[in-house]
Amino acid sequence: MCFNRGNRAWRIQNWAEALAEYEVALAAEPTFELALLGRARALVRLDQWIPAREAFAALLRAHPQQYSGWLEAGHLCRQMGELQQAAGAYQRAIDTSPQRYEAPLAMARVLHQLDQKPLASQAFEQAMANARANTNADKPATAALPAEVAHRMGQYLLELGDNPAAVQALNLALMGLSNLASPGEVNLQAEIHIDLGEALLRLGQKSAGLQVLTLASAATQEPTLARLGAVAFRHNLWQEGLMVLRKCVDLFPQSPTARWNLAHLLAESWQMDEAEQVLQQAEQLGPMPGAKSMRASIAGRQGDADTALRLYRELAAEPDAAKNLASSSAMSSLYSDQLSAQQVADLHRELFAPLGQGARARESFVREPLTGRRIRLGLVSADFHHQHPVNIFMQPVLRELDRSRFEVFLYFTGVSYDEQTRLAQQRVEHWVEATTLNDTQLAKRIDADGIDLLLDLAGHTGQQRMSLFGKRAAPVQATYLGYPGSTGVPNMDWVLGDAVVTPEGSDSLYSERVARLPGTVFCFAPEVNYPYPAFPAKVAERPLVFGSFNNVPKLTPRTLALWAQILKAVPESRLLLKAPSFSDGGAVRLFGDRLHKLGVDLARVEFRGPTGLTDMMAEYADVDIALDPVPYNGGTTSLQAMWMGVPVVTQVGHHFVSRMGASFMTAAGLPEWVADDDEGYVRVAVQMAQDRAVLLALKRGLRQRLLTCRGWDSVAHTRAMEAAFESMVGISDA
Repeated sequence: MCFNRGNRAWRIQNWAEALAEYEVALAAEPTFELALLGRARALVRLDQWIPAREAFAALLRAHPQQYSGWLEAGHLCRQMGELQQAAGAYQRAIDTSPQRYEAPLAMARVLHQLDQKPLASQAFEQAMANARANTNADKPATAALPAEVAHRMGQYLLELGDNPAAVQALNLALMGLSNLASPGEVNLQAEIHIDLGEALLRLGQKSAGLQVLTLASAATQEPTLARLGAVAFRHNLWQEGLMVLRKCVDLFPQSPTARWNLAHLLAESWQMDEAEQVLQQAEQLGPMPGAKSMRASIAGRQGDADTALRLYRELAAEPDAAKNLASSSAMSSLYSDQLSAQQVADLHRELFAPLGQGARARESFVREPLTGRRIRLGLVSADFHHQHPVNIFMQPVLRELDRSRFEVFLYFTGVSYDEQTRLAQQRVEHWVEATTLNDTQLAKRIDADGIDLLLDLAGHTGQQRMSLFGKRAAPVQATYLGYPGSTGVPNMDWVLGDAVVTPEGSDSLYSERVARLPGTVFCFAPEVNYPYPAFPAKVAERPLVFGSFNNVPKLTPRTLALWAQILKAVPESRLLLKAPSFSDGGAVRLFGDRLHKLGVDLARVEFRGPTGLTDMMAEYADVDIALDPVPYNGGTTSLQAMWMGVPVVTQVGHHFVSRMGASFMTAAGLPEWVADDDEGYVRVAVQMAQDRAVLLALKRGLRQRLLTCRGWDSVAHTRAMEAAFESMVGISDA
């Protein structure tokens, strides 16, 4: 009875109750085989890995021929990063039931991870042979088994970054389906097409990849269409992704999940009005546990940082809250007009203190002496892809890093691949596909690689691994670029800054030690040639145009109020606002209403939606003076504006995120563009708009000015970073 109750609890995913019932059954019969297996499985589901491992050991001592026990013990070892032990368990499963395909398939995966590719190929061939042998003409459901095995192998290879081998396996899977005509195969074929399209796009075969993804749109199954929409969006095919998800809603009009997926992608595409409408429709069809989180995201994307922060904090305080909610709270706090710098710092420490529980001691890492060898530098990032700021700023650093002093490992945790991803792969000695590795697996890999200094490039942004850093994965850990300020994460040893964004005396705002770079903390040295505007004399005769190309979460009430004052003080001037959100009529109306309530004549305001990066850079020719938002300054956008001849009016705030503009303009030798407070901000903007001839002269020569400054010299910047890294690991200049 207890065993049966355990099975019922298992079926409804109540793992704790299932475990309790299996324990009762075992108290009555300690060697009950299926109860022993159920207990081990429940412990795995509860993430109690060490007890689960002991439970599998108890099962296999009592029942050494238990195939599922050996197979799943191998899976657990692989999850724990114990690859040799996983291979041993899989071999025992193979010995127990040599005719089954699951164990040789799992063995092929782990042998690939161990870089034993010939043996992995043999194991895969055995899995395929077993799958073919298990097909049965009297059982049509088994006909697709070989294709399914090849598909799973293709997925494993895709996870490991072996894209050419993944293409081979996935094509083999499609061949296995070519003679099957049952309705279910349409969706299996679509699933394979999605993975094949992903592999081809990663290889740079864009035309073939898009063609295969188009074939996948023939799917009729909701989960498959949802996955296709997500993959399309990841590859910047957001319009195509929306089309797929709209089709899914049409096919499954009563599915709350179909509408939820569409609402999510609409929000990610900055179409907030429709996202809210579709979310409401989903809620009418069924309970939506994530609705509050989506509304927090929508509030943040509409410039209401305080509402977003309140909602995220409420969600983060709930039992069993998702880990990313604390990071979303932290991010929202950076945009708030209401919090002081110290309050933001205190909030970060409060939110992330739990990440340090059970952390590994720094002294436990065994490394060779640094004398006479290169520093092993590990980078953790998801963001080496087109237009992402991390990619824009780090590609020149990867190019210039001194390979005689540093051996570079890049642990890629992302899901978006393009030509910039491939360029980064070429520029580092060791590229590790880490997206599907859990923190335990990744920490073991980092330790096995002997990393001396592990550099986080994400902070609390997407695909981040703050929990990995909190538990300490390397003897020295630092954060840079991805997050504008202190992470608040225990065991993050260093943060890189400069004399302006992290001035002397501000160390209480940082849970990390501050390493200050000369010049400016971020070096903008684009590898793409963006033609410099001509700026003819007539530019000084047109109505003066203030502009901002920042995302709308930065357009806080305080920022808009300052801009309204500037427009009032500079008659006939105009305001150009460009952001992804402004492709959405709802966002244009929302921000237009906010400006109108501040007394702005909307005839003086132009809203522009997103364009490609090259076109966006060219649009800076339409702007005379850029206006920096507060408290969250522009980062990439300000440096792009300056590069294209547009100086930036900014204000020096009280913490990293509100001092970036001051850092850039000071490094450019233009401190007069930096105000001390709100009143000064308006005054500087008005003053700089008065003499159009002087402004035009500055604009014409701004890029040349930047090229003479250290902050725009990628070689000097990289040398400074290298010196900082050496200091962090204990190598002095002497």
